[in-house]
Amino acid sequence: MGNDKKRRSRSRERYENKDRERDKVRDRERKRSRSKSKERLHKRHRSRSREKYESTSRYEKYDSKYDKYAKNDRDRRDERRKDDKDIKSRDPKRKSPTPGEKEETKLAPKKEVPPTILKKEPLSLEELLAKKKAEEAAKSKPVFLTKEQRAAEAIKRREEEISKLRKQQEEERKIIDNIQTTRQEEQRKDEREFKRPRDREIKEEEKQKDKDKEKEQDAIKERYLGLIKKKRRVRRLNDRKFVFDWDAGEDTSQDYNTIYKERHQVQFFGRGNLAGIDIKAQKRDQSKFYGELLEKRRTEAEKAQEKVRLKKVKRKEEKQLWDDRHWSEKDAAEMTERDWRIFREDYNITIKGGKIPEPIRNWKESGIQTELLEIIDKVGYKEPTPIQRQAIPIGMQNRDIIGVAETGSGKTLAFLIPLLSWIQSLPKIERTEDADQGPYAIILAPTRELAQQIEEETVKFGQPLGIRTVVVVGGLSREEQGFRLRMGCEIVIATPGRLIDVLENRYLVLSQCTYIVLDEADRMIDLGFEPDVQKILEYMPVTNLKPDTEEAEDSKVLLANYNSKKKYRQTVMFTATMPPAVERLARTYLRRPAVVYIGSIGKPVERVEQIVHLMGENDKRRKLMEYLSKGVDPPIIIFVNQKKGADVLAKGLEKLGYNACTLHGGKGQEQREYALASLKSGAKDMLVATDVAGRGIDIKDVSMVINYDMAKTIEDYTHRIGRTGRAGKTGIAVSFCTNDDSALFYDLKQMLMSSPVSNCPPELMNHPECQMKPNQPKRRRDEMIFA
Repeated sequence: MGNDKKRRSRSRERYENKDRERDKVRDRERKRSRSKSKERLHKRHRSRSREKYESTSRYEKYDSKYDKYAKNDRDRRDERRKDDKDIKSRDPKRKSPTPGEKEETKLAPKKEVPPTILKKEPLSLEELLAKKKAEEAAKSKPVFLTKEQRAAEAIKRREEEISKLRKQQEEERKIIDNIQTTRQEEQRKDEREFKRPRDREIKEEEKQKDKDKEKEQDAIKERYLGLIKKKRRVRRLNDRKFVFDWDAGEDTSQDYNTIYKERHQVQFFGRGNLAGIDIKAQKRDQSKFYGELLEKRRTEAEKAQEKVRLKKVKRKEEKQLWDDRHWSEKDAAEMTERDWRIFREDYNITIKGGKIPEPIRNWKESGIQTELLEIIDKVGYKEPTPIQRQAIPIGMQNRDIIGVAETGSGKTLAFLIPLLSWIQSLPKIERTEDADQGPYAIILAPTRELAQQIEEETVKFGQPLGIRTVVVVGGLSREEQGFRLRMGCEIVIATPGRLIDVLENRYLVLSQCTYIVLDEADRMIDLGFEPDVQKILEYMPVTNLKPDTEEAEDSKVLLANYNSKKKYRQTVMFTATMPPAVERLARTYLRRPAVVYIGSIGKPVERVEQIVHLMGENDKRRKLMEYLSKGVDPPIIIFVNQKKGADVLAKGLEKLGYNACTLHGGKGQEQREYALASLKSGAKDMLVATDVAGRGIDIKDVSMVINYDMAKTIEDYTHRIGRTGRAGKTGIAVSFCTNDDSALFYDLKQMLMSSPVSNCPPELMNHPECQMKPNQPKRRRDEMIFA
């Protein structure tokens, strides 16, 4: 504070001294200005008289030398003056020309003058010297400033002085700040240097104390609890090669002396513990003592309160046990969200989409009509399959469904029951009156065999209810199918190609169709039926389209519409695999669908044992004979890739005495139906087929599937081996692979390794094509460089 006051007093004294000096300077300047003004008046008078004399003499000399040119110049000046006066007279507002305008006038093109007139003579040396002297004299003359200029200069000087002072003050402050910071840093360094050794000493003392305590505890334990086994040191790779630490437990030699061999156990008094001390008994006695003491000190009110608390705790525990029961021990009303989650986990059900209803636990709780339940009971379906448990309640709400489940999981009944229950809810009079408006439902299948299989199931359930079904597939008479359609039906099961043919020839209309099922949608797209499906959907009425809003997920709105005659269009897709093309189709035609996954998508049934053999093309026949000679239970399905190969293989098996039949796309419809019927009835033991029989075909108790020719894609392989191990039974799938099938080896290896009942053969495991996923860029180390 004292330093600041001194600084301020010094600055004030400086300012006062400067003000005094400034006043003295001003007084001197005033006196000088007065004297200079007098001198100026005298000089002006003298200069004017000189100018008059010089001008007259100059003009006379000029006229004598250059008389012609002088006259012309004067004439030009007079003309310019006249022009200026004329312009001013015309435009009185016009001001005198600015310096810039003057320059423009100078640069402006002049009137044409004869070359004799335009020529100018340069100034003589005497004139130039005189001009230079005049300029130097003008510079040497003192310049007298006005009062305003003097004031401005004084202000400028004052500002410069102030800025100098401020700079000095700022420099002084910076110096002081630097000094303070350096002092603080030095203090901190001193403190750190002082603290460090002290902190180290404290830490070392604490560590020493901890070590002493541990040693003390170890000594007590060793004394009263027996020897402490020292941990064996684990030898690291960097350690010495030979370790000479030895433990008594490592001695495997037998002692010949019986006394040392059968050592006597040390017996102590009391409970058999060291020094007769039983810690558990001590704790028990201690707690008993404190319990009795508390019991004595408690009042009657406190005792009653404690009894009430214990009762509440007991009741709470009992309730918790009651709530934690398994879902199978509870009623449907008692099920909590946690129970439903466990239920879905038990059946491996995964769901996607908002506001999905709870699954069915059994047929009685399903809410299906009694007539349908009676038929289900007669057919012999005791328990619903996982896909049926979740898909039926969603279908009963009129919601769109995408069902992804393994083959043979009961997908057909999952979409049939909601359809049949809705048709059954309509009065029969309305059904007969609206027969000419077309069917209520269309079920699309990729192959004829699958369509006929769905028809069998639909007739089984629909015939007792009076619901008519018509199959529209290729290979049969179109006129006969058209006649059956005109007679009227509620459900049409068709393949896409023949259905378009029927629609274009006006055998069928879809004016009241509200239910579309795409079964095996992935296979349908693989066979190129996507444009056909789009064309069929164009024939559908647009008035019953579902809104693409939250109403499409609202169960109340959907149920109210479901129970009416004109319900929203319901689209259902069922598939065993979910490739991108199927997802694209679903996004286009389905509105806010509920997605149901059963098990893992695109993977075979875990009950099927997969066996793979790597061999040459010529060894396949011999290997097939080996398997057939072992005595396999019929029926068996043998898959080949070509129609001709199927016929050749079947003839060869018949010559060897095996009862075989063929199924492929080159066969007529009657032949195909006969082949399937003979295999199902047991008239034939084995079926040699192409991928026509690879999807959706359900033949009971197929014990073995043999891939004589390996499938082209892993999805086709999945579907082929899905013909066995259906409806909860086990099966075997044997595949003969050659080097031509190497594109599938990686995926096949992954599938074999993920299966719990299958083993991957070493020749496939170590195959070069299995080491990296196909269509992946090669690693640098895998590339072969030819030098």
